[in-house]
Amino acid sequence: MGEPRPRGRFGGYGGRYAPESLVEACREVDEAFREAWADPGFRGALAELLALHAGRPTPLTPARRLSEELGVRLYLKREDLTHTGSHKINNVLGQALLATRMGRRRLIAETGAGQHGVATATAAALLGLEATVFMGERDIERQALNVFRMRMLGAEVIPVTTGSRTLKDATSEAMRHWVGATGDSHYCIGSVIGPDPYPWMVREFQRVIGDEARGQCAAELRTGVPDHVVACVGGGSNAAGTFAGFADTPARLIGVEAEGGAGAALGRPGVLHGCRSLFLQDDDGQIPQAHSIAAGLDYPGVGPEHAHLRDLGRARYVTVTDDEAVGAAVRLARTEGIVPALESAHALAWVIRAAGGDLPAGSTVLMTLSGRGDKDVSTLKELL
Repeated sequence: MGEPRPRGRFGGYGGRYAPESLVEACREVDEAFREAWADPGFRGALAELLALHAGRPTPLTPARRLSEELGVRLYLKREDLTHTGSHKINNVLGQALLATRMGRRRLIAETGAGQHGVATATAAALLGLEATVFMGERDIERQALNVFRMRMLGAEVIPVTTGSRTLKDATSEAMRHWVGATGDSHYCIGSVIGPDPYPWMVREFQRVIGDEARGQCAAELRTGVPDHVVACVGGGSNAAGTFAGFADTPARLIGVEAEGGAGAALGRPGVLHGCRSLFLQDDDGQIPQAHSIAAGLDYPGVGPEHAHLRDLGRARYVTVTDDEAVGAAVRLARTEGIVPALESAHALAWVIRAAGGDLPAGSTVLMTLSGRGDKDVSTLKELL
């Protein structure tokens, strides 16, 4: 999982399908990121922030009781233990440092589950930037805790009332807003989607997950690498970061999507939000409303690198239902004392379903626990 080909292509996917008014802004981000990523000073400053502010490295936790029940050896990469409670902080701290380096004074972001919005508001407060976060009206209702956190941190949260009123439309509104604000604002995309260089840049900021996990597995496992590496996939940033650490190993890579938002498993090639990738589409090529009980997976497509990994056969993409995800969240809480985000619970649901089948007895499984479940307690309370 290296740098994309010229023009930001991962095989037949990716690219920079941006309005003319954003082409120059994307080029500036591309040049600034390449320069920063080659600068030891920038990378050192980011590593320091990730350690002192975000709490890295995160531990690799053996799920002992659940492993015994399932007949596999399950290890959890604990992104839920980062400051702000999810993997989103890794990418946001990187982009916020980049924005400061570029002389931008404001961050623009979209959010679904609210974790990216909270991370953006946190980084903005830390570095003395302003933050404007677009969030679907429906997601605001089901993620009220995170909305309060963003506003407490000083961010402006703008409700999006169009379309599905979820992540897809929040992303569209954020990009429209950036058109008129490129001079003083940086668009901090939260996943491996969008026009080049965002899919590659976000993956590079998130690969700290996979790089850490690779070293931890080498110390923990006799074989050095797990048999399977599993992560949930909406746009796909935590999965891309995790997979980056194991792409050159024999480990099988499994991305788990929500049944109602399965771009990689069920989508067709199309263009949305600045890139060519796999998206759910009807017979007329229109992109329908996605559905997931997990707001962060409520997206009708997947990042272009995931589409490429699917076509290559290097990664497999599967789906689980809302009910399976809720059941997995409860089971992890009652066996390991960990309440996962509903996004992460999708990955666990597949592990539970596959144990003894696609996951033979005795298999070693690394699963990225991308976030904690505080934000989903009200949703779970209504169902349990």
